[in-house]
Amino acid sequence: MQNHLIPGDTPRSIFVYFRGLFYDTGNDPEGGYYARGARASVWENFKNNPLFDISTDHPPTYYEDMQRSVFCLCPLGWAPWSPRLVEAVVFGCIPVIIADDIVLPFADAIPWEEIGVFVSEEDVPRLDSILTSIPTDVILRKQRLLANPSMKQAMLFPQPAQPRDAFHQILNGLARKLPHGENVFLKPGERVLNWTAGPVGDLKPW
Repeated sequence: MQNHLIPGDTPRSIFVYFRGLFYDTGNDPEGGYYARGARASVWENFKNNPLFDISTDHPPTYYEDMQRSVFCLCPLGWAPWSPRLVEAVVFGCIPVIIADDIVLPFADAIPWEEIGVFVSEEDVPRLDSILTSIPTDVILRKQRLLANPSMKQAMLFPQPAQPRDAFHQILNGLARKLPHGENVFLKPGERVLNWTAGPVGDLKPW
């Protein structure tokens, strides 16, 4: 992904972008259950809409195209999660999250409500009106937040690991499941999590 970064001042000339399956006929011959019909609805309603650049093709410029897009659709597939959510955050494209029961990660680092747009699965036929009605100043604010390097850092696994990267976010999430006091967890502005600062009993072998 890092190899596909383009200059940050590249104009975002694509309004809505998506590449992926709309029907999974191999596993669901009827095509209706896949993504609970949300993806099929995207295709049926917007395949001819000039604001929507959607296709099943996966071009070699996929990552560059995301960086030229304002909104990137992140619909559920067979599961609520989608790698497009990570890709959208890394490439500064506002994620349009279409997955009613998704549980989003790394809430300490990523303000999902502020950077993304949430659309219920039943509202997919209204996607065009929902997205075109978002004020310009709101779009610009979301883009500024996405441009913060800490957003990308929290979603990636660099080698070796770095403070506040995805590996550390996972450790922080796991630490929250242990019987530590609140003073142990990563706070805003802190860069290194001290996950050995809990009760002495936690440090004993299981």
